[in-house]
Amino acid sequence: MSKSVERVRQAAHAAGLDIEIRQMADSTHTAEDAAIQCGVTVAQIVKSLIFQGADTDKLYLFLVSGPRKLDLDKAAKLTGERLHRADPKHVRKETGFAIGGVSPLGHLIDIKAYADESLMQFDVVWAAAGGTNFVFPSEPNALVEAAKAQIADITS
Repeated sequence: MSKSVERVRQAAHAAGLDIEIRQMADSTHTAEDAAIQCGVTVAQIVKSLIFQGADTDKLYLFLVSGPRKLDLDKAAKLTGERLHRADPKHVRKETGFAIGGVSPLGHLIDIKAYADESLMQFDVVWAAAGGTNFVFPSEPNALVEAAKAQIADITS
């Protein structure tokens, strides 16, 4: 198991979140791929999106339901600055995760996180566990609490 997947496991444990990380046979790189592998709807897949502040270069984590898109205007109001997608190399260096395997938990840095309020409608959601084919299920409120995320209207 990779260092990043183990880091997710340890972060979940430290946050009091009991998770079972599963390695899927095929890639879970996209929300659609993950939904097929997990046997759930795309809406139950948590996309962990990293955006960067235009003024501060600070990274922000947005936990978004699979079919939804982050609304940059809403996100900017929450963060207090304009945002742009962070460079994949920068994401990996700062968070320890490659794009497609970014987890809500276990980042190398302290990262401000926001969660799409639509995720709260499900009994179980699935999130990336630090690798492109590693995932874990969680009750949404427990995941958001472990990720120290603020629930908000962040999608369009």
